[in-house]
Amino acid sequence: MPSPNRPLALVTGASSGIGYQLAMCCAENGFDLIVAADQPLDDAAADLRALGAQVETVQTELATCQGVDKLVDAVRGRPVDALLANAGHGLGRAFLEQDFNELRHVIDTNITGTVYLLHRLTPGMCARGRGRILITGSIAGYMPGAYQAVYNGTKAFVDSFAQALRTEIKETGVTVSLLIPGPTDTEFFARADMLDTKVGTDEKAMSDPAEVAKAGFKAMMEGEADVVAGLKNKMQVAMSKVVPAQAASEMHRKMAQPGTAENV
Repeated sequence: MPSPNRPLALVTGASSGIGYQLAMCCAENGFDLIVAADQPLDDAAADLRALGAQVETVQTELATCQGVDKLVDAVRGRPVDALLANAGHGLGRAFLEQDFNELRHVIDTNITGTVYLLHRLTPGMCARGRGRILITGSIAGYMPGAYQAVYNGTKAFVDSFAQALRTEIKETGVTVSLLIPGPTDTEFFARADMLDTKVGTDEKAMSDPAEVAKAGFKAMMEGEADVVAGLKNKMQVAMSKVVPAQAASEMHRKMAQPGTAENV
């Protein structure tokens, strides 16, 4: 049970990858934690407790309102000092080849679940006049994602939404920061069925999730608007603002189309 004498952080998607590393950053900086994911959390919780944090785990389906409600119920009215909305996943291959239920799950996880969680917990933070929110977006939101069309579309929404929410609540004492990672060395590409693509196998181009998380945590604690993790990713974001959309989409195809892994 998280202690009332220590700040409380809630981290979603915390079983592995960037979310796990964000939770580790919170534990290292004196937060107790509620961690959530749709995967088992026992190993992550053990690592967090080893750092001195009190940890409560919630394994739940964050793509559903019922799953988000289960997580919010675990808060039990306690003040949430930091809300790190990181849960999300991708889906590779051509849109017309994707199973609709699978692509809808991407939409419901990345958009619906994220928005609903923020809608449930942000009012309490604003009423108290303090708190930090970090939302994990992606550089994918800055370009049309051929062979990741749905995923990139969801991240375009998340990137835009986070920046808009920041403006809406800027007078409340609650800050909203957007973490914008690029390809990162996590389970993302395996779960998205993208291990036969260039972007999913080019380890040299992938960021360290621990470094991405540190950048995001620092931005959150300092109340920064956004942070793009990695120099190469900063360049891609800058380029996306001047390159025509169809040219950017074609560039994305060369990275994400099945069978491109052999070109790495």
